[in-house]
Amino acid sequence: MKNLLNKVLTGEKITKREALSLIGVDLTELSDCAEKIKKKFCGNKFDMCSIINGKSGKCSENCKYCAQSAFYQTDAKEYPLLDTDNIFKEAKHNADKKVHRFSIVTSGKRLNDTEIEKVCQTYKTIKNGCNISLCASMGLLSYDNLLKLKQAGVTRYHCNLETSRKFFPNICTTHTYDEKINTIKTARRAGLEVCSGGILGLGESFEDRIDMFFDLAELEIKSIPINVLNPIKNTPFENNKILSRDEVARTVAIARFILPDAFIRLAGGRLLFKDKGMFFLSSGANAAITGDMLTTTGTLIDEDFDIIKKLGFEK
Repeated sequence: MKNLLNKVLTGEKITKREALSLIGVDLTELSDCAEKIKKKFCGNKFDMCSIINGKSGKCSENCKYCAQSAFYQTDAKEYPLLDTDNIFKEAKHNADKKVHRFSIVTSGKRLNDTEIEKVCQTYKTIKNGCNISLCASMGLLSYDNLLKLKQAGVTRYHCNLETSRKFFPNICTTHTYDEKINTIKTARRAGLEVCSGGILGLGESFEDRIDMFFDLAELEIKSIPINVLNPIKNTPFENNKILSRDEVARTVAIARFILPDAFIRLAGGRLLFKDKGMFFLSSGANAAITGDMLTTTGTLIDEDFDIIKKLGFEK
């Protein structure tokens, strides 16, 4: 462990074999080492973002974890793209609370051209009226539409890999892992930063998670959301076992060894844990999504800022 820690601290990259060796080590020691890496490369910086479900339900994709897929009969709300007033109101609330970033997230494989024009007007309104960085998560968009988002004020685009290339066909067959990677590269070409991560608890192995982290490292992603599956009734994964706190913490710590200078972001599933993910912030994580998620209840903004203050992060 000390050898691997020193290797990362001196700027070297660990190998997949070395990452796999971390699966069986003592968790307390692993977390302590992950914290040293975080401190070295990221200091006390913390990145807090929030999202709004800008278009919900009736999704054409068959992702087995998702309440919004048209393939499954869930209780998820269904509505078209929200109007500018509703989205601006939420963005303003988050900006006033000093949240760093705000993202509109929409269901479906991608927004169409008409929807992109509408959402770009919304982003321009937010940019002119709020002091908050803008992000977007709108599916597998074309270069032209990603460029329009950039021109409207969006600085970061979100497109999760979700899991490893090998395991991906087990969670979705209506689009591919390569389509996601192409979207990430296209967003970069349009001048956007990229946020990409995955979901734990889909039935994947630790090796699958490590493979995903290495792909994210190769893509030079610096914002890595880590979700924990909250099994949704009437989806194919409704009976998946909820992961233990220790397994999630180990995954976060290993991610820090592979992605030493990234913002490792706690995302969906935080309320599955009594401390709302606080333990993971001492295992290498240094970012979070605050407020509600897409179809599940989230955390309170003020409560989250209290947590990061207690842990010594900079607001």
